[in-house]
Amino acid sequence: MKAIILAAGKGTRMGSLTHDLPKPMLMVKGKPILEWIIRGLYQEAKVEHFCIVVGYKAEKILEYFKDGQFLGIKIDYRFQKKQDGTGKALLVAKDLISNEPFFLSYGDILLGDCREYGRMVHAYKGDGLVGLTDGNDLSKGGAVFIGSDGQIIDIIEKPQDPALSKGAFYNAGIYLISPKIFDFMENLCLSPRGEYELTDALRMFSRHGKLYGFLIAGSCVDVRDPQTLGSLNS
Repeated sequence: MKAIILAAGKGTRMGSLTHDLPKPMLMVKGKPILEWIIRGLYQEAKVEHFCIVVGYKAEKILEYFKDGQFLGIKIDYRFQKKQDGTGKALLVAKDLISNEPFFLSYGDILLGDCREYGRMVHAYKGDGLVGLTDGNDLSKGGAVFIGSDGQIIDIIEKPQDPALSKGAFYNAGIYLISPKIFDFMENLCLSPRGEYELTDALRMFSRHGKLYGFLIAGSCVDVRDPQTLGSLNS
């Protein structure tokens, strides 16, 4: 099994902490955020081939991880030269994915219990799983609506009206998904924010395929700002 990790962004909300480092390289308990993700996927889901999509301060990631040999894995790199959104970032790694499902994760999402990666492998069905959490502020991420059978019926990005997200789950930013997702990425239009959004591709996929929600047990932390980073290191 393979995994693609999106690590091209700067992480502007981190302020001066990312002047010299990309956010996925910030330290949590002695290791970069990105290393925790890679180790968890390798140990619990048996992922041995990774592709890291890099951009801002890419040399810091390449210098640290190199080819991945010190972790017992293989790492390829792909560069997102134009920072035009997560919906296009994945396409630069399309050539590394064949016809098998693959993990996709943002480079700043930490699981409290990495065994959840393995549980996703065993729970896989349809065209893929979207990792979900409960109790998060839906206005800061994707609100995912699922039917009684667990199938995703809609996704709304950062809804500001609480009435629009009633009963929804929070998109955790971790996926185990079919390569069919690339078809929807290639046909994306710019969002109102002027970017190509992964959420839009997932929404289209959910309407033409069968995506299911996977509720992640334990903590799932989006390391979005210095306060969150500080709490993880306290």
